Amino acid sequence: MKRQPLHLLVGAIVQFVILICAAWPAVGANPLVVELWPGNAPGESSNPGPERVRLSPQFDRKRVEVVEPTRLITDVSKPTLTINWPAKEKETGTAMIICPGGGYWDLYWQLEGEEVAAWLNSIGVTGIILKYRVPRHPDEPKGEPARRPLQDAQRAVSLVRSKASEWRLNPQKIGMVGFSAGGHLAIATATSFEQRTYEPGDDIDKTSCRPDFAILAYPGYLKAKDKEELTPGWRFPAGTPPVFLAHGGEDIISPPENSVYMYLALRKGGVPAELHLYAASAHDFGVRTNDHPCSAWTESCANWLRHQGFLKPPTRQ
Repeated sequence: MKRQPLHLLVGAIVQFVILICAAWPAVGANPLVVELWPGNAPGESSNPGPERVRLSPQFDRKRVEVVEPTRLITDVSKPTLTINWPAKEKETGTAMIICPGGGYWDLYWQLEGEEVAAWLNSIGVTGIILKYRVPRHPDEPKGEPARRPLQDAQRAVSLVRSKASEWRLNPQKIGMVGFSAGGHLAIATATSFEQRTYEPGDDIDKTSCRPDFAILAYPGYLKAKDKEELTPGWRFPAGTPPVFLAHGGEDIISPPENSVYMYLALRKGGVPAELHLYAASAHDFGVRTNDHPCSAWTESCANWLRHQGFLKPPTRQ
């Protein structure tokens, strides 16, 4: 039998370990999974294809903070919510709908979904991962936000609020957190609550789809192309909820101007907002703890949530 060179064997072992880690759940073993729509989602065919799970491409440190592959989900046509509760003694009644990024092509399910839910559980927040529809349909052009995910996000807010009593939640403490394209989705939902983007179909759609707050981590699709301004068409109606933004100063995938221009527009529109920019930080930092400046954003965010009244005050020693 021919022996494999040592470097090939080591490489195979490393890939195997990555696959095992990517498959390992980052949150509780028994989350509740519920379908978002009764029957097919708006505009979907009656015979959707199967979802696929794969590993993300490996980028260098100049592009992303997390360079190793993590688990993605794509080909989603049956949107769901995955509800992860914190330990009962930690529960605050606050919930966040988590919108993973992926350019509206994929969902970074592990890095920006499961790991985020685990962090939220650690601070007493119920983490609800939204599996919204990806990839884009042919009528959703590349380089522009997709249309169908906003339908899913609006429905998700209404569904969670309608189930607040059953799911041990405060209906006035239901927010959103989104990453990259998911950050765009979160702010689009937070500013479009006056008008649904689909035809209401049941009693759930009679429940408000306005989130009580929105958290945007390195959002995209907010800066106008080739212009130093926000993309046109944004409105900030009365009642737009408070917004927290976090971005890496060296992000070349979704430049920090996306958050800067949104922050300025929010302030001009009278919306409470807080912006954090982190030097020497790139894209896709998720909620992982390391020695990079962007790792501090989760603590700042938790303090902001506490100040806004969405978390219980820390226990005095």
